[in-house]
Amino acid sequence: MSRTRIHNLSISLDGFATGEPQTAEAPFGHAGQRLHEWMFATRFWAAGGVPGGAADAGGSVGVDHAFAEQHGIGFGAEIMGAHKFGPPGWQDDPDWTGWWGPNPPFHTPTFVLTHHPRPPVEMAGGTTFHFLDAAPADALATARAAAGGRDVRIGGGPTVVRDFLAAGLVDHAHLVQVPIVLGRGVRLWDGLEALEDTYDVEAVASPSGVTHLTLTRRAG
Repeated sequence: MSRTRIHNLSISLDGFATGEPQTAEAPFGHAGQRLHEWMFATRFWAAGGVPGGAADAGGSVGVDHAFAEQHGIGFGAEIMGAHKFGPPGWQDDPDWTGWWGPNPPFHTPTFVLTHHPRPPVEMAGGTTFHFLDAAPADALATARAAAGGRDVRIGGGPTVVRDFLAAGLVDHAHLVQVPIVLGRGVRLWDGLEALEDTYDVEAVASPSGVTHLTLTRRAG
């Protein structure tokens, strides 16, 4: 069976994966892009988010790159929350098709969890957005059927990731702890006490200052 994976979810030292308020001009609120600067410096990002990007693309090829490029390997579908797809109120704009322009970086069926479903939107590059009003387990079953035996990525934001972790539906999670304190926003860890009892947790420090955390669900 395909696995359910999370990759490249950045969090602050105090556990926030986004700041506030979220607007069309500030997708991560007062956090700006500080949570993601580690990734912007990698070859994976310089090559347009393509695993194994061209050597002349620029960017670092160290530990940050090695973790970052796993984001694009082995996935057949993605699930994301309404706040990852757009700012508050996007459901009232029939022309809104996400933050990413005509060719989003997902290149798979992508399922947006929202209480306001709408018809699917087919984009360039193989991405089709489907809009579901569904519980995590039901959404995962739908995404797995579309993934063709490949893995399903839980793409965020933090509320959706937290819901899937709490429901025991995540097999592998890669989180990146960034050395900043946000103080407010949406926290990942709330309600996830004793997660270490069901996951093996590994930490890898990077020269960039971030720490890569991997959570792998124990068998049995």
